[in-house]
Amino acid sequence: MAAVETTRPAPYGAITTYRAITALTNVLGMLAAWNDARVTRKALNKLSDRELDDIGLCRGDIEFIGR
Repeated sequence: MAAVETTRPAPYGAITTYRAITALTNVLGMLAAWNDARVTRKALNKLSDRELDDIGLCRGDIEFIGR
C-alpha cells in the first residue's frame, strides 16, 4: 500500500494575496457602514421635531442612531 501525502504548502504569495484581499474587503465594508450611517443621520436631520417625536426620537438621539 502506498502512502499519499494529502497536504501541500500554499503557492508562493498565496497567503499574502489572501490577507491583502481580506484587508481590502474589510476596508470596503467599513466604508459602506460609515456611508449608511451618514445617510441615515442626514435623513433624520431633515425631519422636523414633530416627526422625530412621532418615531420616538429627539435631536440628541440622531448621532447615536448612526453609530
